[in-house]
Amino acid sequence: MRTLNFGPRRWWCPSGDALRSLRQHQYQLSGGNRANIRPGGDAAAGFAARVSPVQRGDDMGDQKESLRKITHTLAVKNEEISNFVCSLKQNLENLEANSKRVQEDLESEFNTLHAVLDEMKENMQTRIKQERASRTYEIQSQLSAGSKALESSEELLELANQTLCSSETDGFTQAAKEIKDSVTMAPAFRLSLKAKASDNMSHLMVDFSQERELLQGLKFLPVPATPEIQVSECQVCDNTVTVVWTMPEPDSKIDHYILEHRRTNHDGPPRVREDYPWMVMEGIKETERTITGLRFETRFMTFRVKACNKAVAGEFSEPITLETPAFTFKLDSGSSHQNLKVEDLSVEWDGSGGKIQDIRKDKNKNSPMHSPARSALMSPKRAPSARPGRDRFTAESYTVLADTLIDAGQHYWEVRFDKESKTFAAGVALRSLGKFDQLGKTGSSWCIHLNNWLQQSLTAKHNNKARTLDCVIPNSIGVYCNYEEGVLSFYNAKTKQLMHSFKTKFPQPVIPAFMVWNGSFSVVSGLQVPSVVQSGQRKNSNTSSSNASLT
Repeated sequence: MRTLNFGPRRWWCPSGDALRSLRQHQYQLSGGNRANIRPGGDAAAGFAARVSPVQRGDDMGDQKESLRKITHTLAVKNEEISNFVCSLKQNLENLEANSKRVQEDLESEFNTLHAVLDEMKENMQTRIKQERASRTYEIQSQLSAGSKALESSEELLELANQTLCSSETDGFTQAAKEIKDSVTMAPAFRLSLKAKASDNMSHLMVDFSQERELLQGLKFLPVPATPEIQVSECQVCDNTVTVVWTMPEPDSKIDHYILEHRRTNHDGPPRVREDYPWMVMEGIKETERTITGLRFETRFMTFRVKACNKAVAGEFSEPITLETPAFTFKLDSGSSHQNLKVEDLSVEWDGSGGKIQDIRKDKNKNSPMHSPARSALMSPKRAPSARPGRDRFTAESYTVLADTLIDAGQHYWEVRFDKESKTFAAGVALRSLGKFDQLGKTGSSWCIHLNNWLQQSLTAKHNNKARTLDCVIPNSIGVYCNYEEGVLSFYNAKTKQLMHSFKTKFPQPVIPAFMVWNGSFSVVSGLQVPSVVQSGQRKNSNTSSSNASLT
């Protein structure tokens, strides 16, 4: 059946099957006489009147569901367009800034080039001036000496001619001898007639035709090509990520690469507005990089890389998003014992916490405003519990739980504790763990327990049974939980040496649980199950300790 909309009224039109059913119903009402059946008669109107409200309700429900899908599609599309618009606006801002930067760089480079040319011109001009001055001095010195020699020679020549023309015989011999002696000592005969300096300056000529061609060949630096990240070769394991990329063509001028990564909970193309910033890794010489020591506090990590030569960087590659599965949780300060000071993933014993709370209880015991909810709001150290209805641990149950349940899969976390703590425990517990229950003393919790009260001991505890562990007490413990297999194992977090394993069947979801008295500890979440732990679990699957073996 279908509904036709004509203005404010809604008209219901039966489909073919409905129309045949209507006619059959009319036939029965008419006593089997088809002559009494009138098309569009009262029977049709009555049937339509009886069916149309239900049909209209079904039709409205279908339309609402269809409208919800359209609304969702529009919301997703609006977010995509919004991100695209933000990206374009950011591109405009970047374009303006980058254009200004490269123009300033170009101006600076040409100014530097001009400065170099001006300096070279000045140096070469100075060289020419020095060469001219030196040769001028040499030539002028020779010219002066030649002029004096010529003058002396002319005087001797005139004297010799006068002597030859003289008719006196008595003094001729003496005069000839004096002239001869003067000629022997005359400067004209000691003067070198070869110029000491040349007038040729061709050795200081220049030809900048090649340099001119080089200058005419000046152009913008070739930008390195854009790398491509090979997703199939990237690996995520043991809280490390290995990113591999390739270049479209070999480029010997590439000096290094820049890799950027950031955390995200968005599965899809990177958005302009993200909660986490890009982390930059520079100076990478190879086409792959392994990032170690990560904490996967989000579902995904996004990566991008660009190539750089010694002057300019290329464009970033297309970002890729890798899934980073890990068990991430925080501590529930709302249900922790009052003597525990919980800050993020750190816990410290605070002996005054209970006393302050007891004083408040005494003061407000007879007050009509006194209630558990009111007391929780008045506590200056505690935020409201993340799990409504969970009572705060009290008495000697110095316990704090995580805020995330484990109901499937394999998980791993680590806890670093003060080895001087009087008492410390770490493990898992059922959601139903009582507010007076201590870890390991009931059937609803499994833990490893450190005791420094009389003598130091490390035990595995469950259901008030304990087994002493013959191993060195580490500074940090790794906790592995396989919910489906019912395995809870404890490791030396540094060496990954197995300390103890429980083998059980969890009756309901469990939650990481911790206890400390006169001490402190901190939790590290966002960790993947180490590969060495996984392989060790496969090897030890048939030899794990069981709950029944605890004594």
